[in-house]
Amino acid sequence: MTNLLVAIKNLVINPITDIKTFYTSSNRANSVWESLEYYVKDLFCNSFSSSDTERTKKYSEVFSYLWNQNNPPDSILKNWDAIEVKKIEKMGSAIALNSSYPKNKLYNTDTRITEACRNCEENPRNEKDILYVIGLIPQNDALKSLWFIYGDCYAANPEVYQRVANKISQSVSELNDIELAETNELAKVKKVDPLGITDLRVRWMWHIENPWKVFQEVVSREVIPDFSVHVILRNEKYFSFPESDRMELENLKIPWFQIQDTQIRSPDNPAQLLDAKLISYVR
Repeated sequence: MTNLLVAIKNLVINPITDIKTFYTSSNRANSVWESLEYYVKDLFCNSFSSSDTERTKKYSEVFSYLWNQNNPPDSILKNWDAIEVKKIEKMGSAIALNSSYPKNKLYNTDTRITEACRNCEENPRNEKDILYVIGLIPQNDALKSLWFIYGDCYAANPEVYQRVANKISQSVSELNDIELAETNELAKVKKVDPLGITDLRVRWMWHIENPWKVFQEVVSREVIPDFSVHVILRNEKYFSFPESDRMELENLKIPWFQIQDTQIRSPDNPAQLLDAKLISYVR
């Protein structure tokens, strides 16, 4: 079966940066965002040259769950990792996560995932590793940068975010002079005006800094390349992949491609450094 290392090999062997043209010309996508979604799926399936029928079959073979824009994750590799795809248009932009705070793992108990996602595999696990895929695509331009980062390198323990969310929710619920309705959002205020015809929805809007800023100690921003790919994962995750996939990637003789040992700050305790791998393709 496929995995991140297979996807990276597919990418560096056959990089495609003008993804909008590639996918809209075949009527598979109507926007840059959809093009990025297809591109990520095709990286894992190596289905760039497949017909629509072949591609659909490959997707079914590789993924146990596919794209839901309203609930995380975007997809799940069969018996493997969850994937969340995000797009930004500027290198300095934060990443909008909307109602879902950053995830170090995908937990089966998460109320934000759907039943279809929770039960997409015959023997569902309590937790899965989650891979964030972040594409930098300037408006009406080609793909400039692609990051692959595992959640446990990027996000803190769920308790960190839930504690803040609970405090805010509790403070809102204790307000005495407004009428609140039950909601999964931060708050829903009923009958704001004298006629009682206006409601107010208060929604969660989580953001996280993009990886160029978070990992600036590991990846330099001094020179902006035409196209770059960066992968960050903990050592234990890297060595959990099949040895054959690791060897294939390590033996690639492609200019501008390298695998390095590095250290990153722990999302739970910045004083602690975690041993990690940095896989880069910069041209």
